[in-house]
Amino acid sequence: MATTGHNNLNAKLVLLGDMGAGKSSLALRFVKGQFLEFQESTIGAAFFSQTVAVSDATVKFEIWDTAGQERYHSLAPMYYRGAAAAIIVYDITSMDSYVRAKKWVQELQKQGTPNMVMTLAGNKADLEDRRKVVAEEARVYAEENGLFFMETSAKTAANVNDIFYEIAKRLPRAQPPQNLAGMVLVDRPTEGSRAASCCA
Repeated sequence: MATTGHNNLNAKLVLLGDMGAGKSSLALRFVKGQFLEFQESTIGAAFFSQTVAVSDATVKFEIWDTAGQERYHSLAPMYYRGAAAAIIVYDITSMDSYVRAKKWVQELQKQGTPNMVMTLAGNKADLEDRRKVVAEEARVYAEENGLFFMETSAKTAANVNDIFYEIAKRLPRAQPPQNLAGMVLVDRPTEGSRAASCCA
C-alpha cells in the first residue's frame, strides 16, 4: 500500500512478468540510469528504491523486482501482497511473454491489493523489427481490464521514467490505514510533522 506523511508517500511497487521480459533492466534504468546488455536472471527478488516528485506529493517507490522463472512463481504473492502498484512487463518480441503477462493480470485482479495501480508495460520497444505483439491489441486489453498501458525500452530509456511518474500520479492519496494479513504498516511522518488522526 502507499503510506502517507505530509505529502510524502511510500509506495510498494512490484514488477511481474516472464523471464527475459526486462523487469530488472527497467528497474535499473529507472533507479540508476543504467542498462546492461547482458543482465543476469533475478533469483527470488531484488529490491530497489527511488523517489519521484509529482505535483502534489513526493513518492518513494520501494520496488520489488521478482524473478520471472516459473519455479519462483509461488513466491510472488509474498512480494505483491500489500503493494500499492504493479508493473506487469512483457517483451514485445514474444507472444508467449504477453500471454503470461495476462495471467499475472488475472492473478492480481483476484489476489492483489484493492485499488492497486496496475500497469501493462510492453518492453523492448527498440526492437520494432522483431515485434510480435501489436501495441493496439495490448492497449485495448489494458483498458478493458482497468490498467494503463505504455511501451518502454530499458535500452534506450524510452518511457521508463514516464511509466513510474504516471503511477506516482495515479496512487491514491490519504487513504485510511489497512492492515492486510502479512502486511506491516510503517508510519514515517516527516520531521516536525504530526501523524494525522484517522477521523479528522
